[in-house]
Amino acid sequence: MLTTEILQTVKGYTALMKKPVTFVLQTGAHSKRPELVSFLSDLAGVSDNLSLEEADLPETLRSPVSFLLKADGEDTGIRFSGIPAGHEFNSLILAILHASGTDLKLDDSIRQTISSIQETLQFEVFISLSCHNCPDVVQALNQFALLNPNISAEMIDGGLYPEIIAERDIQGVPSVYLNGELFANGKVDAAQLIEKLLQRGASQGQPATQVQTLPLQDVTVIGGGPAGVSAAIYSARKGLKVTLIADRIGGQVKDTMDIENLISVTKTTGPQLSNALQAHMDEYDINIKEYLKVTDIKQGDIKTVSLSSGEQIQTKVIIVATGAKWRELGVPGEKENIGNGVAYCPHCDGPFFKGKDVAVIGGGNSGIEAALDLSGIVNSVTVFEFMPELRADKVLLEKAYAKANIEILKNVATKEIEATNGKVSAISYVDRVSEAEQRLALDGVFVQIGLVPNSQFLDGLLELSRAGEIIIDEKCHTSEAGIYACGDVTTVPYKQIIVSMGEGAKASLSAFEFLLAEGEQLDRAYAAQNEQTTSVA
Repeated sequence: MLTTEILQTVKGYTALMKKPVTFVLQTGAHSKRPELVSFLSDLAGVSDNLSLEEADLPETLRSPVSFLLKADGEDTGIRFSGIPAGHEFNSLILAILHASGTDLKLDDSIRQTISSIQETLQFEVFISLSCHNCPDVVQALNQFALLNPNISAEMIDGGLYPEIIAERDIQGVPSVYLNGELFANGKVDAAQLIEKLLQRGASQGQPATQVQTLPLQDVTVIGGGPAGVSAAIYSARKGLKVTLIADRIGGQVKDTMDIENLISVTKTTGPQLSNALQAHMDEYDINIKEYLKVTDIKQGDIKTVSLSSGEQIQTKVIIVATGAKWRELGVPGEKENIGNGVAYCPHCDGPFFKGKDVAVIGGGNSGIEAALDLSGIVNSVTVFEFMPELRADKVLLEKAYAKANIEILKNVATKEIEATNGKVSAISYVDRVSEAEQRLALDGVFVQIGLVPNSQFLDGLLELSRAGEIIIDEKCHTSEAGIYACGDVTTVPYKQIIVSMGEGAKASLSAFEFLLAEGEQLDRAYAAQNEQTTSVA
């Protein structure tokens, strides 16, 4: 399973280990156990700091294909039930390195919040090895376990535990359970997990007091997708003090699997591009606050950005690059059945519909790509397109029409998603030409109808279009001086990765021009503000 090349790479990583890590594997019989033993033995063989042992721990480990990590003989709280291959291989390697002493890349405020939790929290994360969103959640919870002995985190490969999947009626991943109860379902990220933990109450820790934890920043970028990263790097290259705030690096791009139109890069994936964006930022002095959200912005010569952690950042310039999120259908039965047959990520949730009949709503590139991906897993795919013609690229349409199990319906309007016994069972729609109502029995609905700009937190601060996009000019100026915007959250046409990168660079260069012209005045305003604060104190 693990090639010589992979093992050689892992050997290089393990040179960074500061203390020994042991895989403790539950004893017993299971058809997949020999494969897991071989997998862990090969890994343990690359370093003297790694070892494998077996133990009978039925109260701690779920099954004979479950193992935990010990660091220097101490239980880390990290468990894996299944073989963490595929997208989860990185989760295991990072868990090993972090458990052995490699520094966690978490903001100090998040560390404080997680470390202060007093209640015992046992997380279970049900995943699919084909899910590219799941590792973010697994890796975040593993870090939480390392920060606090009251927390444990278990990755569970749903494919190896069909009885649990059926018992808990899980139809989407990642599906996160806390102390046996559903905690988060479907598309979820680390920022949402932290926010939900804070909402649980004082016993789980509270945000830090509202304090300024950084010196005055020249530029604060909100958003970690291609536009935000581009803006941050261009600003840092100018020698400016830069902070980037993001719920996750990569943004919406992380959910895209096949990228073939980023010029000079023949082919890549969203996760790979996200990792490259992170690596590029690491080359510069950029203060990155990941897994956090902006809760408030106060305008003025010097702007104050408040974070979900309770921190406040004072800055001369703000660049908004918050991108967009999946657009919802807005029909009865959609929200009620998310995770029970309604999904937005075919890569993540497709395997749960093996051999079943599903629908894809949307005939653009994302919809046709989803249909093609699903066609190799499910029994049949029916594409529903509202308009008379499909908007997808010709090359994708040719592939879709060539598939025997893909049917495409045009000029139809989805009316309702029906459910039976808590699971999607049919979709009702209207033929927009004949106005005849139709009903199609199926098991799943994948919504792929475009994006909605993430601009809600700016309502009342910046001028927005009717679609909620931030209105900008050719230099990324917004309606407020000192605030710039770029990428998919704006009115710029053509929502493409390469366009967003260019817009991020443009916003940064415009901000630099502003700072050259107004920098001295802003420094005086900041000094006067501090003097006034000191006098009041």
